[in-house]
Amino acid sequence: MRILLIALLFVVQYSFAQLRVKVPQQKRTPETIWVDSLYNQMTLDERIGQLFMIAAYSNKDTVHENRIARLVKNYKIGGVIFFQGGPVRQANLTNRYQSLSKVPLFVGIDAEWGLSMRLDSVARFPWNMTLGAIQNLDLITKVGDAYGAESKRMGVHFNFAPVLDINTNPLNPIIGTRSFGEDKVNVTKRASALMRGIQRQGVFATGKHFPGHGDTSVDSHYTLPVVKFTKERLESTEFYPYKKLFKEGLASVMVAHLQVPALEPRENYPTSLSYNVVTNVLQKELGFKGLIFTDALNMKGASNFKQPGDIDLEALLAGNDILLFAEDVPLALEKICVAYQDSILTEERLEHSVKKILKYKYKVGLDHYHPINTNNLFNDLNNLKNEALQYELYENAVTVIKNNKSILPIEKLENERIAYVKLGDDNQSPFVETLKKYTEVTEIDEKNIDTLLLRLKDFTKVIIGFHKADGAWKKHDFKNSEIATLDAIAKSNSVILDIFAKPYSLMPIKNFSNIDAIIISYQNTDISQIVSAQLIFGAIEAKGKLPVSINKIFAVNDGLTTKKLNRLGFTAPENVGMSSTVLSKIDQIAQKAIDKKMTPGAQILVARRGKVIFQKSYGTHTYDRSIKVTNDDIYDVASVTKVAATLPNIIQLFDTNVLTADSKLGDMLPQLKKTNKSNIDLKRLLTHSAGLQAWMPFYKKTLDDKGMPLDKYYKHSYSADFAMQVAENLYIRNDYRDTILKFIADSPLTGDNKYKYSDFAFIILKNYLEQRSGKSLDKLSDEKFYKILGMNNTLFNPLQKFDMSRIPPTENDTYYRHQTIQGYVHDMEAAMEGGVGGHAGLFSNSMDLAKLMQMYLQKGNYGNHQFFSEKTFDTFNKQIYADMRNRRGLGFDKPQFPGDSGPTCNCVSTESFGHTGFTGTMVWADPVTDIVYIFLSNRTFPNSEVNNLSRENIREDIQKIIQQSIIIHN
Repeated sequence: MRILLIALLFVVQYSFAQLRVKVPQQKRTPETIWVDSLYNQMTLDERIGQLFMIAAYSNKDTVHENRIARLVKNYKIGGVIFFQGGPVRQANLTNRYQSLSKVPLFVGIDAEWGLSMRLDSVARFPWNMTLGAIQNLDLITKVGDAYGAESKRMGVHFNFAPVLDINTNPLNPIIGTRSFGEDKVNVTKRASALMRGIQRQGVFATGKHFPGHGDTSVDSHYTLPVVKFTKERLESTEFYPYKKLFKEGLASVMVAHLQVPALEPRENYPTSLSYNVVTNVLQKELGFKGLIFTDALNMKGASNFKQPGDIDLEALLAGNDILLFAEDVPLALEKICVAYQDSILTEERLEHSVKKILKYKYKVGLDHYHPINTNNLFNDLNNLKNEALQYELYENAVTVIKNNKSILPIEKLENERIAYVKLGDDNQSPFVETLKKYTEVTEIDEKNIDTLLLRLKDFTKVIIGFHKADGAWKKHDFKNSEIATLDAIAKSNSVILDIFAKPYSLMPIKNFSNIDAIIISYQNTDISQIVSAQLIFGAIEAKGKLPVSINKIFAVNDGLTTKKLNRLGFTAPENVGMSSTVLSKIDQIAQKAIDKKMTPGAQILVARRGKVIFQKSYGTHTYDRSIKVTNDDIYDVASVTKVAATLPNIIQLFDTNVLTADSKLGDMLPQLKKTNKSNIDLKRLLTHSAGLQAWMPFYKKTLDDKGMPLDKYYKHSYSADFAMQVAENLYIRNDYRDTILKFIADSPLTGDNKYKYSDFAFIILKNYLEQRSGKSLDKLSDEKFYKILGMNNTLFNPLQKFDMSRIPPTENDTYYRHQTIQGYVHDMEAAMEGGVGGHAGLFSNSMDLAKLMQMYLQKGNYGNHQFFSEKTFDTFNKQIYADMRNRRGLGFDKPQFPGDSGPTCNCVSTESFGHTGFTGTMVWADPVTDIVYIFLSNRTFPNSEVNNLSRENIREDIQKIIQQSIIIHN
């Protein structure tokens, strides 16, 4: 018998041995080795500790910080979720808490629209509902990339985004703009795009709030919302985005505190604590295998149901992996330990969640943890790409939902008088400032409705901006008084309503019939305001679609396209292939010029590809530093007048065949018929190769031997015969301009055709234009160009329109007018013509001149208006006497030849063109790089004797920086 038992035992052992050989061992990966090894080393308390992610703040005191540190060290918690604070403070705390933890901590943050949702001093991104208006999903993936990159830089492993709630209830108090919208397909597409961006940066995304918080009327932070949908409705709508994103690799899900009878029949039983919801529905039916977070367990939607400790255990038993924001970790840990000892919580269940947590820690690289490097942290989080992306996002989000008679964009500026009226209680400055960069816009602030209507009576259009403080949970509705004001204005005026608030803010308005155009700009940020103003004037087209419906009047996906006019817009340098970092070097050069007293101040503007990407003002009007230069100030642009006033009028006449390159001065101007100027043709005149004198001090002939104005020529007050103002309280006799032309007519010629710069050419052309048109050059230029271009800050004799405080002075004149020249032209000859010269006299600012140069760059077209043909412009931009080393085009200055001195940095293309001015001005455009560059200053103040601005190549060095800022291969 004993022998038989031994034999039988041998057979059994042999069989088991054979069985072990036949059953393959599960492959051991580095991940499973790390997870199993770590799990096996843990005590029960350490395993349970991994289930907790506790709330931490970097804006609280050391008492809070030390409490979190004790929880990390003593209770072996698995992670922290950061809320309000600052980036460097949070990074330092993260490093501290990680150093105390045996197993590296998970770090999470609830940053649905980027870290700025929780942290100060970081880049701000739009709300999800704003992103919901964007049709280009690649842009939303870029946003996800940005979220992921900034989270990773901060040592954050989970960003609790995207929100998958479908906001079908406009009155939802807690989701609202946190949702991408009310359409399940639109929400899913955008959530998917955002998730892809976040997770490809190595950060886990978290879909929330399962099973769906979009149609709730109360806030789960304060009570338990009820969702009364059927299971069929939930599966077809609320679950729709989850099903899609699960297939695409969503890492984690957050379960909401909701009462959903269709899923959990027990009354007032939160979904976050429901086994049926978390385990049966989420994991078994929908097949989700990732990490499952509870929503914050301190929220009243859950904490009203059970006490701390009990609620944590209940959430774990329901199937959640991570218990978020536990109110009492020691008590919860104790409760879970007791449940484990009493076999209420099984080893299998605990192992399932803890090993899953460790697995995700491995996936995010916590098997090789490194502290956060805080060097350059602020700059890394506020990188220039983020600002550039903001412009792209709003350009694609801003939505036009009404546009009667194609009122948008406003096209013919010369026919418009535009007013702006503000509604709402937040800042409107960027919007109004940008509007004014396109044309004259009058801002009217009047509370009395009758007075307001009276003041608006003569305006052709009224832009009404509704500006509300940019808070996701703030109420944005119109007040009844605002609706009444809006309605009254719309009945009497052509109104464009621009909403810088939630789309839902329009819901109290029941009648839109009198409003001609409605724009939804979604948020009252600086960039949304700048972008929206561009849309109104056609620098960009409308692309956005409504993510939600409004009163059954406007539906989801409503959104009209508008025409794009080729007017200058505004964006970040990186969006046009330039480097902000390199461009910032302009500041140093401008400051050098001011510090060394080459000029008291300056305006500098750079545009590329039709977008202004740099516009700054430096210094002050004078060296006493009492008035700072602003972008609105206007400068005496001196010889830039030639290409900004006289030349465009000549080009138009050439374009209509009134003039040709061979037109003779004797035929153009009768006074020159029988002079040595008679046979000079237009091309010689405009290329400064007609043999004319460079200049003549006409004013000296009108002074006495002490250098004072003679009574024969001047009066100190206006009269019919002395109507031409030279300076303050100084008027010259009207007929002296004829004397000036006679001096020019009688002047000798050099006798050759060599290049010699002369003001005479443009003085002659001014006389020709005025005699031919019967209008003065200032009126002619304003009518033909400035009004159409929206150059409302460009004019001769600026004191007729503007206050002197906006005009930097040009010189303390001690030789002719014996006063400070401010608001009157610096050039003496132009002054003797009443401030209107063909070669000088124009005042302008950088923005206005950029419009003119952009029009030239676009070969005669701007704002959909064709001023002259492309062929004609090309003719004027050509160096026709280059073989004689004459660099000039027809009127335009051109880059110097190699080895010569000249106006440029020797780094622009030969196709580029522009002009400089004696007062320290420069306008230049380059068709090859598509760049416009404007430099304005009053380097002649307090005197013009030494031109160090030119000697030190300040304008040229700035131009060099501009060229260097171009990103190669962009």
